[in-house]
Amino acid sequence: MLHIRISTPAAAALVAIALLFVTGGPVSEVAYGTAAPAAATAQATEGRGSPYVSTHLYFGTGRHQGKPPITEEEFMKFVADVVTPRFPSGLTLQEGRGQWRDKDGDINRERSYELTVLYPVKEARARDRDIEYIRRLYCAMYELESVGRADVRAQVSF
Repeated sequence: MLHIRISTPAAAALVAIALLFVTGGPVSEVAYGTAAPAAATAQATEGRGSPYVSTHLYFGTGRHQGKPPITEEEFMKFVADVVTPRFPSGLTLQEGRGQWRDKDGDINRERSYELTVLYPVKEARARDRDIEYIRRLYCAMYELESVGRADVRAQVSF
């Protein structure tokens, strides 16, 4: 199984791109008259939240050897049966279009899903086992090469 490792700067860029996608693009605080000086903003957010890890998993749905793609129903069943029991506090799931180069050098374009889970840094070791189990099982069930993973440290409050 091929494991995709994404460097911290690349992961930060992916998160920034995802945030731009989710929010519909950058919004200028100046345009709404709500801009605060940088120092005031930094001071206001200092100490807010707790240290967490934000793990992003990238699931493709295309299969090899002429097999049909993984359906939305199959994927949602996998999330319900495998992911949710390991992360019952919550998760975020986004559908997208993915592209990647496989072990044979072919570029594959497919419907994909980005799954995001947040958990306290102190739970990282236990959560790593859960996440790697999810990745291995998905690949084994659908005969896939990999599930991408990016981990980013974050300050989180709910």
